Amino acid sequence: MRRLYLCGFTLLELVITLAIVAVLAVFAVPSYRSQIARTHRVDAASALMRAAQFVEGAASGGTVALPPGFDRAPQSGTAVYHLRVLPADDSNGGYSIEAAPDDAGPMRDDSCGVFILEATGLRSNRNGPNGSAPLAAECWGTS
Repeated sequence: MRRLYLCGFTLLELVITLAIVAVLAVFAVPSYRSQIARTHRVDAASALMRAAQFVEGAASGGTVALPPGFDRAPQSGTAVYHLRVLPADDSNGGYSIEAAPDDAGPMRDDSCGVFILEATGLRSNRNGPNGSAPLAAECWGTS
């Protein structure tokens, strides 16, 4: 007479598997979120460069309005950053372009805050209500 044995998992095996998955998730999820934030920051920086090329090409002497597609990052899909051209002042060389995180977007609380690119090529960031500045090298990916 042959006996059939059911092959299955014991409770101990299931608990060990769940513990391994939980440990992996503890490390994987923050790393994934960090990578997504870096990707959004790169999108903002490249959108500022595209907008600067547009403004340089327009060279009308006054404040230039960015056309659709140049006024957001990324160019398609849901906007994470909104771009605008700021007028000339004594220090920016003719204009500044800023990329501000969308109020309801995933980067609204990011430590890099608002990205700023000036006509002189100066890259900076402004964050918080008091305008404190994080390290630009971290935010612009030049570190």
